[in-house]
Amino acid sequence: MSLRAVLFDAGETLVHPAPSFPELFARVLALRGHERSPDAVVEASRTVFHRFSEAARDNDLWTTSPERSERFWKGVYRTMLEELGLGADDDLRDLLYATFTDPSNYALFDDVPDALDALEGHGLALGIVSNFEAWLEDLLGALGVRERFPVRVISGTAGVEKPDARIFALALERIGMDAAEVAYVGDNPEFDVEPARALGMTPVLIDRRGRFPSADCIRISDLRDLAAAVVATA
Repeated sequence: MSLRAVLFDAGETLVHPAPSFPELFARVLALRGHERSPDAVVEASRTVFHRFSEAARDNDLWTTSPERSERFWKGVYRTMLEELGLGADDDLRDLLYATFTDPSNYALFDDVPDALDALEGHGLALGIVSNFEAWLEDLLGALGVRERFPVRVISGTAGVEKPDARIFALALERIGMDAAEVAYVGDNPEFDVEPARALGMTPVLIDRRGRFPSADCIRISDLRDLAAAVVATA
């Protein structure tokens, strides 16, 4: 069956904190007189990677309300700040949370516009399935791409999060296609590749930093290579 649509994750697939998460985090610390390098922030972030998997395992739907999101992220920031030797600074956690929920601090990856143009040029429908708070709608609008994704299933409004198959099924229902007709693109094997494959979609891993060299799926490092990759599978 030929592919007719491509669905995308949002965070770290289409959009990112600008200039990057570690750089923006370090800038926030510097505003409070704490000089830490982006590399140190990267190292601190390694201590919280497991939190996302644990939240999924425990059905802790952290994106589905502003209150849940704030509690989850401030817990993440607490752990990172402690790892950076800054202790449990509530004011700093508040500032970090405000910074990373401000749409003005986000940008599209440079490869996104060309990738979307190419996919649309092949007649493929586009959509989004993302674990993200409801303000993703405003962010996509501010970045000028919201209307390029007629189907948008965002956990903050849908009330269900990846890797739960129901969020993907909802997108397939809205786009009116079978799973075999749809590719799904994301940056995380656990939350993007595995559940998409289990439903019968074609998973594509966008691996810009080369973190998953042995990924068992279509793997690209630049979204401008996406159209050729998925059209080749059609």
